[in-house]
Amino acid sequence: MAGLSRRLADFAAARHWQPFHTPKNLAAALSVEAGELLEIFQWLTPEQAAAVMADPGRAHRVRDEVADVLAYLLQFCAVVDVDPLTALAAKIDRNELRFPVADAAADRAAGGWAEESTGPSDDRAGG
Repeated sequence: MAGLSRRLADFAAARHWQPFHTPKNLAAALSVEAGELLEIFQWLTPEQAAAVMADPGRAHRVRDEVADVLAYLLQFCAVVDVDPLTALAAKIDRNELRFPVADAAADRAAGGWAEESTGPSDDRAGG
């Protein structure tokens, strides 16, 4: 991860892009790229979305957009001095405390989650 971040920084520096790599601009670019990833799946049924990676052209687009999202996230993290892996680990730790396994089982039993769901029906897991 550190090596890729360094390559991104070197790439931007060689092109004198640092003045444009502000937190706001990088956050906006990250949002745009995430939207481009979403666009690939827009209007697809769940079955069609699950099969996207079987189509070489679409799979290539997915990989490119994932790369763009990650690149902008890493550049954003460098500018605001956030270690993304440390931030993620801390967030998982907080979510484990906020959403104990026993509560998750109770939510599912009460019908709070669809049977095939991987998370709560509200935005608690990401919030």
